[in-house]
Amino acid sequence: MKVGSREFVAVILLAFFCNPDPVFGIRFVIDREECFSHDVKYDGDTIHVSFVVIKSDSSWHNSHEGVDLVVKGPSGDQIQDYRDKISEKFKFVARKKGVHRFCFSNKSPYYETVDFDVHESHFSYYDQHAKDEHFDPLLEQISKLEEALYNIQFEQHWLDAQTERQKIVNDGMSRRAVHKALCESAALVGASVLQVYLLRRLFERKLGMSRV
Repeated sequence: MKVGSREFVAVILLAFFCNPDPVFGIRFVIDREECFSHDVKYDGDTIHVSFVVIKSDSSWHNSHEGVDLVVKGPSGDQIQDYRDKISEKFKFVARKKGVHRFCFSNKSPYYETVDFDVHESHFSYYDQHAKDEHFDPLLEQISKLEEALYNIQFEQHWLDAQTERQKIVNDGMSRRAVHKALCESAALVGASVLQVYLLRRLFERKLGMSRV
């Protein structure tokens, strides 16, 4: 298929129009509650959200690590509500443009480190109301390509956070296993020394009684 000057110009303009908003990723330490805001520019945009509890301030406790997340729209209406989650990935369609709030709550007595990522998908060419039916298949394919590229980036960020969390968990388990082994060894040595001491006292006492 021969591409004319109009198609070439359309592709160049589309490279600007279809460029997604940059991914907003942040890592923070939460004590009790932390809230973040994201200003959605257009009605009907798709909001992608992910979070992972990377680590806890205390690596020795055995309680369930997790945080709560409540998502609210511009009018204060509740959109999503997750409880005691170590990690979660979801998306929703913003019914109204405006500031959306993402509030995390930590009910454990320990500080938690959370990796949080939010992205707004919007395609500007939808607002241009193009009438030429010849461009529709091209716009659709570019739209799918853009969304696929973003999904790879979003998924990579999610997997990196999950991998880092698992590494920290494994390191913590290894440290606990080593300390447990050392404690058990020390207990065995202590018990052996105590047994030797008691046996010596017993023999010395019997020896003393026999001499009498």
